[in-house]
Parts: sequence; C-alpha cells; structure tokens
Amino acid sequence: MLDALIEMFDSSGFMALDFKTVIVLGIACLFLYLAIAKGYEPYLLIPIAFGMLLVNLPLGGLMDHPVDGANGGLIYYLYQGVDKGIYPPLIFLCLGATTDFGPLISNPRTLLLGGAAQVGIFIALMGSIMLGMTGPEAASVGIIGGADGPTAIYTTSQLAPHLLSTIALAAYSYMALVPIIQPPIIKALTTKEQRKVKMQQLRPVSKKEKILFPIVVTIFTVLILPSSAPLIGMLMLGNLIKESGRVPKITETLSNSLMYIITILLGVSVGAKAEADILLSPDTIKIIVLGLIAFAAGTAAGVLMGRLMYRLTKGKINPMIGAAGISAVPMAARVVQGVGVEEDPSNFLLMHAMGPNVAGVIGSAVAAGVLLQYFG
Repeated sequence: MLDALIEMFDSSGFMALDFKTVIVLGIACLFLYLAIAKGYEPYLLIPIAFGMLLVNLPLGGLMDHPVDGANGGLIYYLYQGVDKGIYPPLIFLCLGATTDFGPLISNPRTLLLGGAAQVGIFIALMGSIMLGMTGPEAASVGIIGGADGPTAIYTTSQLAPHLLSTIALAAYSYMALVPIIQPPIIKALTTKEQRKVKMQQLRPVSKKEKILFPIVVTIFTVLILPSSAPLIGMLMLGNLIKESGRVPKITETLSNSLMYIITILLGVSVGAKAEADILLSPDTIKIIVLGLIAFAAGTAAGVLMGRLMYRLTKGKINPMIGAAGISAVPMAARVVQGVGVEEDPSNFLLMHAMGPNVAGVIGSAVAAGVLLQYFG
C-alpha cells in the first residue's frame, strides 16, 4: 500500500512543479483575488486567471496539440477562436449592441478627442522598436494604449501570438486601473477653472441618424482601411441591430448571453497562453512598462486636445472629456464625471464624455487596422 501511494505521488503533478510554475500559480491566485475581492474587471479577469491556473498545473495537458490522430487538450480547441481571430470580432458585435453613439452624433467634434487619445499607441510602438522589438511585436505592444482588450487581443493574435498572454493581461489590468491612473493625469494637465466648465446640453439625436450612422461609418471606414473590416464591421452591425428596433430578441442575446459566453471562452483561452516560461521573461517587464506609457500618453493626448478645443470654442468644452477618448467604455467617461463632481457637484459631464469614449472604440479599431495593414 505504501509503495502504491509513493508511486502515485511520484506520478502526480506535485513532482513536476518547478520554481517558475509556482510563481505563476501565485500570480494567477493574485489576479483571482483582485477580481473577486476588489472587483477589478471580474468578468474577464476571473476566466483569464483561472486559465492561467489550469495551464500551469503540471500534466493537465489542456493545451496539448493533437498528435498522430490523438485528440488535443480541451483549451487547445477553445483557443482556436483566438488564434483564428474569431472571438474579438464577436465581442465587438456584442459591444455594438450595447453602445449608444448618440452623444458622438450629437457632438461630432468629440471624434477628434477619440482620435487624439490613440497617440499613445504610436508612442509605445516607437518605444518598443527602440528597445529592439520587431515591427509586429511593437505594434502589438502599442495597441495596449487604446485601452481596448478585444482589440489588443485581436491585433496581437494576428501579429505576435507569442506575446498574447502578456499583452492581454497588461491591457485588462490597465483598464481595471483606469480610476487610479487617469485622475492624476487629468488634474496635472488642466486648471481648476477648466475642470469646472459646464457644457451645453446635447441636442436630441433622431432615430434616422442613429440608423444611418453605423451604415455610413462602415462604408467609408472599410473602403479607406479594408483591414479594419472585422472589428469595425462587427461593431457597427451590432449597433445597427440595436438601433433598428426590429429584432429585440437578437439585441437582448447579443448584449447579454452571447457577450458573456464569448467573454469566458476568450478569457480562459488567453489565460491558458500564460505559461511560466513566457510570463516570466524579460520581455514581460518591457511590455508592462511600455503598456503603461501608452495608456498614460493616450490619456494625456486626449486631455491636451481637449485643452485646444477649450481655447478654440472660447471655453465651451471642458478639456477633461478628452481623457475619455481611450476606449475603456464607460469607465473612462465615469472617471471624467467623478473628477468633475469633485470640483463642482452640480456639473454633469457623463453624457458629454461618452462622445469621445465611443469615438475611442472606433479610433482603436481603426488604429488596429492601420497596424495590421502595415505590419501584417
């Protein structure tokens, strides 16, 4: 009996554990703690962290490739949705069904703020190249600055799949930290007087405008930049389904059930690429630092564009709404609202900030299209 127990222990995963694996298992548990106890991006961080946990537990074989007719591991097959670029466009389809482009249509000038906030992507791209990364790797790191997890995953899966787990974790970590990272940058780049600016109420947007918007944007964007079609196309299709009002059951499915199903499949698949040798490499530190620079630079560029618009409109635009130009919807807009309320409790900036916020979603998808067309 004792010999059988010893033999069982020798063949168990305990004997296959090494120092790196133990560290990554600890990181996975830390992410689970942050998601569950602190509420940091729980919908995606829980499946990502658990995917990390599963793939780093020795001998599980969940990411094993099929060999000589034998089946591969479970997560290997789930990962094909990432590898083939299926999950991120489906997330965009669902996101479109939950997005209201009304604030952007009502105040189209805010499109400039969403565009300006993408500057961080290209700053990080140049920094990555200076640190010796290849063009596709640098493009994948830079896209973190768009603060859009699905876009980062899609771009990286097409250009530098070996960096996928690190970039995905960095992108979603910084998205979760938006309420911590953005306020100091906003306050450093604006004056108290500027933060107190009250903006005029947005004009009502007609149903016709909301229906035409996704159609027109799709036609012009995809004609100009064909590589943006998967993300822009799915985003606008989801929005058109919602705004048409003809298929409420599909809208409900996209905005609820399908969104959550794809999210958990995407999260587990991405987390399962976070193997110890990949996650604990020197490149990981570079990516985390460059990702933070990209994120901060995008926020700063949006605020500075907001300051320019504040001057050009003679004080009619609150420059803080430029910080919402990154596409962390609606968290970035809520941060702007929170900072505004600190200065003046009667100031309501949320709907004004949603304009650049949804513009940032379009901007990050277009930026990804540019990078894919150039480096793909």
